[in-house]
Amino acid sequence: MQVVIIEDERPNSTRLKKMLTELNPEVEVIAILETITDSVAWFRQYPHPDVVLMDVRIADGLSFDIFPQVQLQCPVVFITAYDEYAVRAFKVNSLDYLLKPVEKEDLSVALEKVQSKRMLQDTGELVKHLLGLLQRRQNTYRTRFVIPVRDELKTVHTSNIHFIYYSVTGTHLVLNDREQLPVNMSMDELEEQLDPDVFFRVNRQHIVHIDSIQVIKQYAVSKLRVVLKQDPEREIIISKEKAPLFKQWLDR
Repeated sequence: MQVVIIEDERPNSTRLKKMLTELNPEVEVIAILETITDSVAWFRQYPHPDVVLMDVRIADGLSFDIFPQVQLQCPVVFITAYDEYAVRAFKVNSLDYLLKPVEKEDLSVALEKVQSKRMLQDTGELVKHLLGLLQRRQNTYRTRFVIPVRDELKTVHTSNIHFIYYSVTGTHLVLNDREQLPVNMSMDELEEQLDPDVFFRVNRQHIVHIDSIQVIKQYAVSKLRVVLKQDPEREIIISKEKAPLFKQWLDR
């Protein structure tokens, strides 16, 4: 069995390689990659292995960014310290999702899945697996951010976030006092980590807090326009496809 490891922390990749050898002496780790850039270049140049063991957060971003750039012809097992990416991992057809520190028994089960090619095809089994992961999560939604501001660190509680927007200058939190703070996270990451009972991704550029909404207006055919208390002139349009979901969210 040929294995590629994508992990930017050398002690972790060394430990994985050692466990693989102990579990199956015939396992061959043919590459250890540390960045998205190196991973994409490697998969474009070499035949794909039997399985990829892939950390989620690596040196230059989230490993999910590999998938739009290269179509992997092999199963993927995600290995990460962050369980909030479980649902996203299964959207890219991962074979398994292991939490650090990885136990040898869990890695053994993942290898058995690779060897027998038992992908989680049954919808009921997949849902059960995901629910099991989610049930293990307690207090998973963010309650605060720690953001560097000049020469100090500022703690921002999510209850103090009015809305979030993305522009060419990056992602910004807008607070209830109108202060704007840049945050080094993508909108997808924020959407996954914020409480969905309180925050809603209204479009690609905006996530709003339930208390930030001043009024909702009809806009064109089946679209909606959200008017914010702190920034009523901001153009926030909800598509006709997303409008029903937004209405359901408001009515929880």
